[in-house]
Amino acid sequence: MGWAQLLSLSIIQGLTEFLPISSSAHEILLPYAFGWPHQGVGFDMATNLGTLAAVLIYFRRDVAHMLLAGWQAVFSGRRDLEARLAWGIVLASLPVLIIGFVIGVTVGEKVLRLPWLIAVASIVFGLLLGVIDRRAPGDLGIESLRARDYLVIGLAQAVALIPGSSRSGMSMLGGRALRLDRRTAARVAFFMAIPVTAAAIAFELLKISQATHHYAWSTLGLAALFSWITAMLAIDVFMRLIQAVGMMPFVIYRVLLGAVILSVMAFGGW
Repeated sequence: MGWAQLLSLSIIQGLTEFLPISSSAHEILLPYAFGWPHQGVGFDMATNLGTLAAVLIYFRRDVAHMLLAGWQAVFSGRRDLEARLAWGIVLASLPVLIIGFVIGVTVGEKVLRLPWLIAVASIVFGLLLGVIDRRAPGDLGIESLRARDYLVIGLAQAVALIPGSSRSGMSMLGGRALRLDRRTAARVAFFMAIPVTAAAIAFELLKISQATHHYAWSTLGLAALFSWITAMLAIDVFMRLIQAVGMMPFVIYRVLLGAVILSVMAFGGW
């Protein structure tokens, strides 16, 4: 892997993982566009590790409180907001974990990595996100969420197994549809990224342990570092601006991205 591919994919992963524009779409399309070989599962594991570290560090106090509250909910019957949030995140993560496992052991993820599918998902779900974000009242906070609401957001997140739809985007779409304000919907989406990303890393590590070739661990370390730095910046800027800016800039970007992909395909570029 050359430096251009290493830097580009690491930075793109960090920037797009928590923005509603689909990191997986960019990770798939860049090698297509520049003729790069597939980066491999080891590289995906490293960049996922970097983005996981970013969200854990940025929300470290919230995560610590949720872990403690979740533990106490089991062993001492704690039932306050933080306990409900901790177990709500677990519940919301189940659909994508179950459906992702089924896809992985049946049809395989390669079926979902087609450029035209990425383009259509980027446009359709981007427009849907824009419509819901514009029309949703956004008058509720995290205390309004109940078990069924977390499940609804989790089912929306599961749609993001289709590259181009965006895991964070679909999670925020689900939250906004439930009348959460933008900042709260984003926080819930970021919290939901933690168990899902951790599961992806575990699955990727299993694949690496079964691989017959060796990975350059220095390269993977740099990939994790670059994705961590850019993810920290992306989260911070997004959380500062989302309440005022809304989703429309990301909707426009997604529609343009999908249109470019379809145009290139129409002229035989892919």
